Amino acid sequence: QVRLVESGGGLAQPGGSLRLSCAASGMNFKIATMAWYRQAPGKERELVALIVRDGTTNYTDSVKGRFIISRDNARNTVFLQMNNPQPEDTAVYYCNTNWRGTSWWGKGTLVTVSS
Repeated sequence: QVRLVESGGGLAQPGGSLRLSCAASGMNFKIATMAWYRQAPGKERELVALIVRDGTTNYTDSVKGRFIISRDNARNTVFLQMNNPQPEDTAVYYCNTNWRGTSWWGKGTLVTVSS
């Protein structure tokens, strides 16, 4: 059973920074593609960033140059460094992986960007 547990959400000021973490278990983390999604109030869930086993990353256009996804295979953890967050980044952020044909999700962590 795959388990994904997000942490690090909270209140961030515009132009500040915040780092989200996702601890994974029940899978071979080092070969898995890991992703962060987000869902803002009244909007559909969207892909924010992903990182594949070789470290290649991909970002949605709205966060390019501001957010950084990374992974620590020794700790089975994926991170999302949120730099210069803006109010439009306010959302619940979810960790995701597809493992053995199933899409697994964490429960999410709320990020609120406000002054």
